[in-house]
Amino acid sequence: MGAFKLAPRCPQKVHDIVVDPEPNWSFESLSSELHSLEKKLHDSCSIPVPFTKVQSRKGVKRSPMAFVMSLSNEETELSESEREEDHDLSMVTAKRFNCDDLYMSDSDSSDYELAFDAQSYLMDEVGLVESALFERSHEHHLQVQQEDIRNQLSAIETELMTEQEKSASAFARIEKYREARKELERKLDTHYQRKIAEALDNHLTAIQRDHELKSQIEERRIRSDAAHEEAKRKERAFHEERLRQERARAEAEAKLRFEEAKMAALEAERRAAKEAAEKEATEASKRIAAVASQQEAAKPQLNADSSNMNLQPQGSGSNRTKKSQTTGDVVRAAQTALTLEQGRLLKLKELEEANRTLIMTSNMDFSNHERHISRLIRQIRGIKENVRVKASELVKILKNPSCPQSISVVAFAKKVVSHCESPDNAVFACGHVIVLVASQVPQAMDLLLAEFHRACIYTVPKHIVYSKSAFESKEAYYKDIGHREDGGKLESVKDYLKRLESYMKLYGALVQTEVQGVPNIHGPKEGWAWLARFLNVLPANMYTAVALNAFLQTAGFVLFRKYKSQFTKMLHIILNDFLNALRERGDSELNPIILEIQSYIEDNKFCQEPEGRSLQGQLLSSVMVPESEPSRGHYY
Repeated sequence: MGAFKLAPRCPQKVHDIVVDPEPNWSFESLSSELHSLEKKLHDSCSIPVPFTKVQSRKGVKRSPMAFVMSLSNEETELSESEREEDHDLSMVTAKRFNCDDLYMSDSDSSDYELAFDAQSYLMDEVGLVESALFERSHEHHLQVQQEDIRNQLSAIETELMTEQEKSASAFARIEKYREARKELERKLDTHYQRKIAEALDNHLTAIQRDHELKSQIEERRIRSDAAHEEAKRKERAFHEERLRQERARAEAEAKLRFEEAKMAALEAERRAAKEAAEKEATEASKRIAAVASQQEAAKPQLNADSSNMNLQPQGSGSNRTKKSQTTGDVVRAAQTALTLEQGRLLKLKELEEANRTLIMTSNMDFSNHERHISRLIRQIRGIKENVRVKASELVKILKNPSCPQSISVVAFAKKVVSHCESPDNAVFACGHVIVLVASQVPQAMDLLLAEFHRACIYTVPKHIVYSKSAFESKEAYYKDIGHREDGGKLESVKDYLKRLESYMKLYGALVQTEVQGVPNIHGPKEGWAWLARFLNVLPANMYTAVALNAFLQTAGFVLFRKYKSQFTKMLHIILNDFLNALRERGDSELNPIILEIQSYIEDNKFCQEPEGRSLQGQLLSSVMVPESEPSRGHYY
């Protein structure tokens, strides 16, 4: 009988399972364990096991070698060659394993659990065919189990992927919910903060309102107390003033009688002096006219005092003027111009004396009215609305019964003339204001012209010629023609000419002003008369050239538009006679003013409206747009 020996040592692990954790088992324990295992395998395996135990191994001594399985007698009868061929197939290595941890179940799932356990069978004596069949059946059984395992793994993987997708979807929903929750919390937080801010703002507003109410109540109380105290003070002052007035009334009456007598004497003396001066001037004019008519009978002369203010030729020749002098050759001016000047200055002087007397006898302070007038004049700008408002306010002040009109009118004239020297003086706008005020208070025009004559003799027009016999010194002469003295030092000729130019520009702007519906009592007609008298009487020098140029710059446009060819004849006389007389003086300092006047005439600048003459409809920040109809608009 052939026998196949098992391997002396079994592997410690089969498919990563510890097979023999207790290597010192007894044979009885091993046999019992194998018997139990075979029974469980037989009950749970769907494929019949071809091997069965034929005898019990109880009582068999344990050999130090592994136990030996033998084949039946029928197997021994095989030929020697067949045994050699089956030697390799019949040699089976026994596997020793521990089944303590093996879980056996009667359910269908036991097949899948047995697929991971190592199985071993003790082989009885069987044939080669049965052995091969068993091996094939076992392999098939393993393949089926593997296939089932793969299917289960695939199902598990599919289920796991599904669960992962569900988890990912759930996570996405959770994340979306979290973001939505954050956004909602942010909105709620913003809304809450806004509510807090609104509540705080309302609270602060309420507090501020309460403070303001308390402040108003306190202010009313303070004003009420102050008014009460003021009333008491005024009452006391009234009683004191009444007593003082009663005491001063007697003194005032005596003083008034004395002043009346003095004024009467002064008036009589003034009339006598005026009559003597007029008589002397008339006699001198007659004498000079007689001499001039004999010497210059054939020379032309401009008739400045004609009723229609046109040029009337009186002969031929190149000489352009006839000089009318009041005191020898010192003062040169037309007689009518001097008469008008004296009348205006006399009226201004009388008003000033009356105002001084009124201020001395009155307890009222009129300086506030003067400051108000000065402020309004400084605020005049080249805008229609500004001009209308300032003129209206000035008229209200001049007609205000709380201040005598003589004081306010004189203050108006002085402030207008002094404003000429201001660098921001808008001469055309100021001319409009003067015309509008004079249309409501006619007395203002004469007083303003008197202030003009007092500040600048060339507004008459008048010129004073220097003479050593008539003046003690050059300084006295400069003071007479209008130079100012500051700190014992006279102003320079340059500064004087600058002031002279500003006065003449405002005077020219005044005479050219035309306001629709408002008469100008000193308008273009007076400007034409001024130009005729100027060219007839005044000599050509630096002072007269500056005055003439400033007058033409502002009034030339309107005079040309009104008198047309007559005005161009005047310009030709200026160009041919007046400028030639300036050149004959040989003074290089006269060249700039000569060129300026010459350019004005030759370039026909008198046809162009001067800048600033047209009042703006509204205040423009950077662009000044003249209107199609210059300086014509309704103000009243």
